[in-house]
Amino acid sequence: MSVVRLITSNFRNIEQCKTDLHPYLNFLIGDNGSGKSSFLEAIFFLGHGKSFRTTKVENLVSFEQSTFVVSVKDDQDTQIGISRDFISNQTEIKINGQRHTKLSELAKNIAVQIITPESFKLFFGGPKERRRFVDLGLFHVEQSFSTEWKEFSRILKQRNAYLRSGHNLDGIKYWDEVFCIHSNNVSELRIKYVNSFKEEFLIWSQLLLPDIYKNIEIQYFQGWKQNTKLEDVLQSNRTREITLGYSISGTHKFDVRFLMKKQPIENQLSRGQQKLFLLALTFAQAKLIEKVKRVKPILLIDDVGAELDSQSRTVLNEAINQLNCQVIITAIDKVAIEPLVPDDLNYKMFHVKHGKIFEMSEIG
Repeated sequence: MSVVRLITSNFRNIEQCKTDLHPYLNFLIGDNGSGKSSFLEAIFFLGHGKSFRTTKVENLVSFEQSTFVVSVKDDQDTQIGISRDFISNQTEIKINGQRHTKLSELAKNIAVQIITPESFKLFFGGPKERRRFVDLGLFHVEQSFSTEWKEFSRILKQRNAYLRSGHNLDGIKYWDEVFCIHSNNVSELRIKYVNSFKEEFLIWSQLLLPDIYKNIEIQYFQGWKQNTKLEDVLQSNRTREITLGYSISGTHKFDVRFLMKKQPIENQLSRGQQKLFLLALTFAQAKLIEKVKRVKPILLIDDVGAELDSQSRTVLNEAINQLNCQVIITAIDKVAIEPLVPDDLNYKMFHVKHGKIFEMSEIG
């Protein structure tokens, strides 16, 4: 899909906004604090039901306002909207006029990928951030993943509660059995996805990092020792798990690690190379989502000039030209986006100032 029109009311510092976007490429230019990131945040919020900048939803409403609204119309005339009333503490989700109660319904209709200066958490934020990245793609690519993951999560909570309860351990055999079944089910889905992801990533890393892509390795860890049955691992960890009161092995502990010459990639690459690497990861995932054709992804790139020199942005432009999805890019000034602007005028450009969005006719 692509966003045809974005409408916001009292969202961050964008009090009112009604913006018609280009189906392929869009640029937002403006000073720091002008509202560029807030614009991207509104779209991200519709796709995820949360912000990429804060965990506190109350920070998203404009100053001295009690309600915010974000809605879009896509290229299939689907209307998607979400509002939050902080007086009643109610969230309302509507898709084509029908009310929904689950935020996950949003993600079924809009797939949003984002690269921001904070995206480096994928390297430094630990396994949790990397798990979140992989599962986001898997949610869109494999229809059964969401159901399987929810069931595993329920069983994980039950098993952890049993470990803490001090009950007769004969009962743990049941929770071990169902825990292993669903842990293996989720793991199989993840392994399949990661293998496909590695193949797609190779294409994008070769384009964005041609000098080093051959030295990059993606390692997958399923959450327990390779070539070992999870049942045996649980048995050997029994005493420790009872002491701790939670499950220390299983698919909830999976990780993907990014290495270069057998070393963590963040220790080998410059900040500019790290950003190109993050872009290659994001483009690979976007392409896998596109291939499924359930939901065409939307790619958001915040502050494209940060860490990327002119040559890197030229390489990025070549990669964007090979994507089949809507791209929205922000920058502080026009200089930062010059290598990205196509000659055929097949794009839209906007100036953002004091929370207001104005369409510009040309870059010059």
